[in-house]
Amino acid sequence: MHLVVFEDYGFKNLLPLVYTRPVFKLRCGFDALLHKIETAFDQPVDATLVRASLRDAFHARNERPVIGIDAKTDSDDQLWINGRALMTAPFEIPANSAAWHGDTLVAARVNAATADKLANALLENKAHTLDALRELNDANVAHDLAHIVDYPWNLVHANAAEITRQFATVESTHAGRIDDGVHMLNPQAIHIGSGSRLMPCTVLDAENGPIYIDDHVTVRPNVTIAGPCYIGSHCTIQSGANIRAGTSLGMWSKVGGEVEETIIHGYSNKQHDGFLGHSYIGEWVNLGADTVTSDLKNTYGNVQVPINGRLVDSEEMFVGSIIGDHTKTGINVALPTGCVIGFASNIFVSSYPPKFVGSFSWLTDEGPHVNDAKRALQVAHKVVARRKREMSEKEDALFLSIVEQALEFEFGGKN
Repeated sequence: MHLVVFEDYGFKNLLPLVYTRPVFKLRCGFDALLHKIETAFDQPVDATLVRASLRDAFHARNERPVIGIDAKTDSDDQLWINGRALMTAPFEIPANSAAWHGDTLVAARVNAATADKLANALLENKAHTLDALRELNDANVAHDLAHIVDYPWNLVHANAAEITRQFATVESTHAGRIDDGVHMLNPQAIHIGSGSRLMPCTVLDAENGPIYIDDHVTVRPNVTIAGPCYIGSHCTIQSGANIRAGTSLGMWSKVGGEVEETIIHGYSNKQHDGFLGHSYIGEWVNLGADTVTSDLKNTYGNVQVPINGRLVDSEEMFVGSIIGDHTKTGINVALPTGCVIGFASNIFVSSYPPKFVGSFSWLTDEGPHVNDAKRALQVAHKVVARRKREMSEKEDALFLSIVEQALEFEFGGKN
């Protein structure tokens, strides 16, 4: 069976997090949605369908075959799976069938001719997709096997359960260096990877959920970590940090202060005091000292979140901040409940910023200005180099292309 993972028109509701990555590279639990699909079916994907703007950079970074570059879809037994599916187990659907959750295509088992039609339709809209699949039979895929992610907060609220599910599939060990004075509650539900170090007066509380600390993590003194929690490789947890349940920290992040039910994608800094809750933070983000998020309204009502120019009812009581890659906040910045901050923005204000700050914004007490894209790219090169990484020419081109994308998606083409 030929396995294909695709993006569809639903990517727009996951901006600004997916300007630089396909939807299936978003994280939940230990890893990205793509890796969960490959794990469930016990095979690497044979092809991926991604937006044209992402093809070159994604292909270069991830070594996955991409339709339009090097992937072939000439097999007459292809299983196409929506990249927004949070998969927990494999499923089967009959040949020449499609499974839907509401208006969203979850998966389709197709031949080569239908695959060609599908590749041209999925990123357009539902009508084009329905037309491409009009001759297929209906199939069923249970929601608990492949839950479709519609908005960023869906990942945040699924994170604790996903950490717990994934921990049950791995072998727990206590490798690395564990200094005297480290306290582990329910140690059989704690994994400490090789090359990691836990310094004195660290408390790992796994009584209400597991804790997975990956390889080469440094946990400095006087840190409390409560499960369910995942800490990715090469992370540093600063002294005095309080990492609360439901948190996933992607690789090479540096984190301090209080963090609760939050996903940090990776390579980002929140080194100082300040509360970060029920949020999804992209890569190469820097949150200044005492930056705090609000994740609960005083009315305890549903949080409204601005998505591409419209307010969306999250149907959740707790939603913090959604922050795109390469964005920075200054000291003492207070972010409102359910706010969205775009790609490569800078916020340095002494009062609450708006609930929506567009990409390439430079926001100070003097008002909003444009963050020049070429200047922002120069800064990005410096930031990335600090993690011993380099940005390729293809990544540079993608970075600069986001200016026009943001105008289209965030502001309807208006300057």
